Amino acid sequence: MGQTIQPVRGMNDVLPAEIGAWQHLEATARELLDAYGYEELRVPVVERTELFKRAIGELTDVVEKEMYTFTDQGGDSLTLRPEATAGIVRAVITNGMLRGQRWKLWCSGPMFRHERPQKGRYRQFHQIDVEAIGFAGPDVDAELIALTARLWRRLGIERVRLEINSLGTPESRRAYRERLVAYFRAHESQLDADSRRRLEANPLRILDSKNPQMQELIAGAPLLTEHLDPESREHFDALCAALRSIGVEYRVNPRLVRGLDYYTRTVFEWITDALGAQDAVCSGGRYDGLIAQLGGEPTPAVGFAMGVERVVELMVQAGRVPPPRQTDVYFIVSGARASEQSLRLVESLRDALPGRRIELNLGGGNFKTQFRRADRSGARVALILGDDELARGVVALKPLRREGGQTDCPMDELAARVEAELSGRVD
Repeated sequence: MGQTIQPVRGMNDVLPAEIGAWQHLEATARELLDAYGYEELRVPVVERTELFKRAIGELTDVVEKEMYTFTDQGGDSLTLRPEATAGIVRAVITNGMLRGQRWKLWCSGPMFRHERPQKGRYRQFHQIDVEAIGFAGPDVDAELIALTARLWRRLGIERVRLEINSLGTPESRRAYRERLVAYFRAHESQLDADSRRRLEANPLRILDSKNPQMQELIAGAPLLTEHLDPESREHFDALCAALRSIGVEYRVNPRLVRGLDYYTRTVFEWITDALGAQDAVCSGGRYDGLIAQLGGEPTPAVGFAMGVERVVELMVQAGRVPPPRQTDVYFIVSGARASEQSLRLVESLRDALPGRRIELNLGGGNFKTQFRRADRSGARVALILGDDELARGVVALKPLRREGGQTDCPMDELAARVEAELSGRVD
């Protein structure tokens, strides 16, 4: 026997016992996004490395430290996607979808970052990503946040809270950047190595530092919200007013800058205290300059990404995971002739009862073994076909979750009798 091959660290299997929560989240999100007018698209897992460098920013942790990048056989540098927005924007540009059009789009699937695995943070992780492209006003920012708040209510998740901020325009950020650089230069001896390196290239990234020894220094830095341009201030005030009008509670966090360089104006995060250090569950914001930066015509846009693993964990903690799907009917077979006819009969029953889970006993076994399998499956009805029943043109029906004896049912009445039993319409 060969040595067992272990999974790659930080890349986890989702087992049948866990998949119900994932499917419930995905189905709920799909239904809600459709109700808000969002259309699904699917983009490649692998893109050219240049896309992420240009979109996310070369001095971000994601690009510098976390991307899975490789050179393919043709000599191209390719990267497993660390996030979805850049790929969606690339798809919109290269497929000619702009040209004055507006799009409400979403996708879901795996992302990849080479991080230190811990609870809620994996090297292969899954996101639901939502983007509104071609919308400039704060109304769409507010609607996106309202959509996420509605999703939490539908999933029964309560331990989340909303933080928002505005990063202003690139112009107002440049003025703020000068003040920030002056402040950190005056305290340069207290900066760690990462922050010193970022001081010239991207000092806003210093505000995102997780180094505990830097937090007091960061707390004393000038606030971006105090240096917003008038238009960004008006946009942010309108967003806050819209959230208040629909009863979505929020906290303005002036240190919220997000980990990707493409954000402008609105940024937001839904955070939780239920997952330890990994407190962000859903994060997003406005990226009005990104499409032009990647070669498209200037187009405003806003979106968010939601961590599926983290939301699933919150559902589990809240006890809001639907129970596993049980088998409806278990078909027990005995005898050579009955075995030959069983698949045909079960397939016709599946035709007649779409949506019902009907399981045919496979691999033989005596009656005791087959009834034990039927019980383990959770089936509410057992159907029994032996050579004797086949000769008489009937199938025996036995309820497994209520009192009631075994009865014979003519084959042409079987679907109606089974549905009546499962629907509780039996006399």
